[in-house]
Amino acid sequence: MASSSQKVISVCFAVFVVLALTVTILRNDEISRSRKLKTEESQSLSSSTMAATSVGGDEPHQHAVAADPDEVAAEVAKLIQMSEQNRTARRNLGFFSCGTGNPVDDCWRCDRNWHKNRKRLADCGIGFGRNAIGGRDGRFYVVTDPTDEDVVNPKPGTLRHAVIQEEPLWIVFKRDMVIELKQELIMNSFKTIDGRGANVHIANGACITIQFITNVIIHGLHIHDCKPTGNAMVRSTPTHFGWRTMADGDAVSIFGSSHIWVDHNSLSHCADGLVDAVMGSTAITVSNNHFTHHNEVMLLGHSDTYTKDKLMQVTIAYNHFGEGLVQRMPRCRHGYFHVVNNDYTHWEMYAIGGSAEPTINSQGNRYAAPMDRFAKEVTKRVETDANEWKKWNWRSEGDLLLNGAFFRSSGAGASASYGRAASLAAKPSSMVDTITSTAGALGCRKGRPC
Repeated sequence: MASSSQKVISVCFAVFVVLALTVTILRNDEISRSRKLKTEESQSLSSSTMAATSVGGDEPHQHAVAADPDEVAAEVAKLIQMSEQNRTARRNLGFFSCGTGNPVDDCWRCDRNWHKNRKRLADCGIGFGRNAIGGRDGRFYVVTDPTDEDVVNPKPGTLRHAVIQEEPLWIVFKRDMVIELKQELIMNSFKTIDGRGANVHIANGACITIQFITNVIIHGLHIHDCKPTGNAMVRSTPTHFGWRTMADGDAVSIFGSSHIWVDHNSLSHCADGLVDAVMGSTAITVSNNHFTHHNEVMLLGHSDTYTKDKLMQVTIAYNHFGEGLVQRMPRCRHGYFHVVNNDYTHWEMYAIGGSAEPTINSQGNRYAAPMDRFAKEVTKRVETDANEWKKWNWRSEGDLLLNGAFFRSSGAGASASYGRAASLAAKPSSMVDTITSTAGALGCRKGRPC
């Protein structure tokens, strides 16, 4: 009898080992493909400029992204198919994630030792900005000093000294701190600002400027009460500083840049926008952020006449648009915008607006209209006659519309156009509450699950 039991146990153990090895192989193969894609892209971009040679120019330098939106759409379709195949394979093997259905969080937050493997985050990107590797291939830089006394010759150990370096850097923080910037934080390419493990506020002064660069990840910060600054000399690289005119006071300003990922930040109370992307910027993902107490939340596109923004592709995913917001969540021009699985619990005027014929693909969002009966519409065509905007491709697919909210669709529904405005597979709107429940800066501490 004992011998028979031992045989059964041996067989079960062998089956378990085979299943575990199969899951590991599948996962490693998936990560390997992702890393290979990102490494090849990183190498192809390494010959491009690491930062502007002038910090005050009017036109972007040659763009870091040469891909046509159609090429990006084809790549996205392949990635979605691959993701579905891998997910099905894991499900058939009885693989259980720790998860919430949020693919970014489920990628790295399951690891109790996340603080020992911080750079794993760079392999968890989604949407059009999924290939942003930030400082993954560089060393760690620890910010120990919250001051910003000298913006031309920043002190080592400060955030400003870290972000201007030419080399890739993964920037972390020694302790909790409030950083009050005297002037815009002009970043250089291939940088990650990783606030996990500390309570880091950039507040009460200037904030972050991403200009003419590529491959930036902004994660885990509280950014608020940003003010206009300028008319001053500011350093942008170790070898260059220049005159900055007045800045608007955005929390995160993206100007002529690409491969940008803004994830798990808490943003509020700024003089202008919370996240603005203009002047040919593209390959951007804004995900898992908590937006509150602000008027004009997000502007995507420089002006109705700036046609280089026709190549813009931006993903807005898993964010919570919360208390005290008025409009522009986002406000779009020209390009292709995927608004997917966000939770809209507050707006005073409208949620999504645009002009200059943008393509807006709204999928699986939850829109809860305000009590004001004149503000029930989710959408707004800005200063455009109906005879013109009725041709624009704006669609709502699988959205949950609450408290009288309604989405005014338009266009012929051209599949090619929506293909260029699709960047990941949408989850059902019934999952939005779970997916966005931890939007904003996370209270991560070393040695504890995040």
